[in-house]
Amino acid sequence: MKMRWGAGLLAAALIFTATPQAQADEVISSDIYEWVQSTSRQNYFFNKQHMYFGQTDKGILDANIILVPSLRTYDQVQIQDVIAKRRWKMQSTEGYNDLVGTAEYLRIDLAAGTVTVTKHMDLDSDWGVLETVTTPRTIKLADLSEKGVEGVFYRTIINYAYKHVDEIAARTEKVKHAQLNDSVKKDLEKLKNADAQADTKAADKDKKDNGKDKKDKKDDKDKKKQDK
Repeated sequence: MKMRWGAGLLAAALIFTATPQAQADEVISSDIYEWVQSTSRQNYFFNKQHMYFGQTDKGILDANIILVPSLRTYDQVQIQDVIAKRRWKMQSTEGYNDLVGTAEYLRIDLAAGTVTVTKHMDLDSDWGVLETVTTPRTIKLADLSEKGVEGVFYRTIINYAYKHVDEIAARTEKVKHAQLNDSVKKDLEKLKNADAQADTKAADKDKKDNGKDKKDKKDDKDKKKQDK
């Protein structure tokens, strides 16, 4: 029997297709999945209802670690690209004509500034798992461009966590039975402050960019006058 991706992570009515964002909202439940971005080849989501903080060996909540499943859907060009690469590597392509995307489990270490893909699964249109890779792959956030697709995706997940600290902590405590002590509560408050600082930094950047735009427009206007 073909293994299927965990039903608890899926929207029951999901039709798994690679679509532009305008259509993606219609087929993927926004109550479960948070859409981040769509490129010409892929749609990027993460499962906000299964986002947790990590735990220490003693069962204490670890506010430094974020655990979250992610989901990407492909268009036909991306699917054919995956198949071509597998053939080039002499890997099996059985079932890959029905490939629709990939699911990855992410472990985000806020202190280290890393994202580790702990499990990667290629999925078909019936949520069947075509292949599972469990060899960890670690990405340094500092190596990713702020405007690059990967960088935007991972940083959006982190920013979402900052804005939903209490919700994620409560879920981790209830579902994973993690323990919260005074030290953990202080760490959670620091994350909330990090969110506030990020909002302030973003606002300052917008203000600076707007000021630069106004200056550029003024310079262009003055230049036109001089040309006359």
